[in-house]
Amino acid sequence: MANVIEITGLDDPGLVHYTGLTQAQLRSRLEPEKGVFIAESPKVIRLALAAGCVPISFLMERKHIQGQAADLLAQFPNTPVYTADREVLASLTGYELTRGILCALPRPKLPSVAQVCQNARRIAVLENIVDSTNLGAIFRSAAALGVDAILVSPGCCDVLLRRCVRVSMGTVFQVPWTVLGEKDTWPAALDTLHELGFATSAMALTDDSIPMDAPALRSAEKLAIILGTEGTGLLPQTIQKATYTVKIPMSHMVDSLNVAAAAAVAFWETRMR
Repeated sequence: MANVIEITGLDDPGLVHYTGLTQAQLRSRLEPEKGVFIAESPKVIRLALAAGCVPISFLMERKHIQGQAADLLAQFPNTPVYTADREVLASLTGYELTRGILCALPRPKLPSVAQVCQNARRIAVLENIVDSTNLGAIFRSAAALGVDAILVSPGCCDVLLRRCVRVSMGTVFQVPWTVLGEKDTWPAALDTLHELGFATSAMALTDDSIPMDAPALRSAEKLAIILGTEGTGLLPQTIQKATYTVKIPMSHMVDSLNVAAAAAVAFWETRMR
């Protein structure tokens, strides 16, 4: 039987993950092993649990306890389930529960770059992408189009932000990922990829950019696709370090695509045949 706790106020300490902490506090930068993230919707929560995460608590509308969350609660009968009607939850927590169910989970320990890349043939490297919607969309495309792993630079937004997790449809728990390098020394860490045998392709508009469908990219045994921030694109130092500079040929004098759209095109074009 589920451990149901009716919400009438914010005085229960178990609600702190939903009401009392900023995203930075949830992330717990100083002590990452104590960090927490929020997953939303039954599908996303199920993927997080399948990846080995263990729930700290649930927050949901009352109707879902015997409804679409019943199987989740049966798996974890001792986990606190905070509940009330939709309007009460929104007024107390400030969350608009668009999918009716939230779950607080401990942040998983990130693997090393070598572990993530061990058997990978196609990976994405994301540099300083700060829009959580774009980041989530890139993860979803990566999962759909056969990208084996994603490496994010220290300047990217948090992969486990609630919005990023939701937009990714939970694929942040399916595509292996980790952080590449240190903020103060980026992009020096790209040398690690070359040492691991990856050719690197920087997505950028330069005079010597090759087209996305170039044979060298399709035939590369191991390829890393590097995508830059939404505004200015990749750093000049990143482009200089890359094996190739690559562009997507376009019509009607359009010079660029949104980074999430460009990622999907690149992932499809360079997929393993």
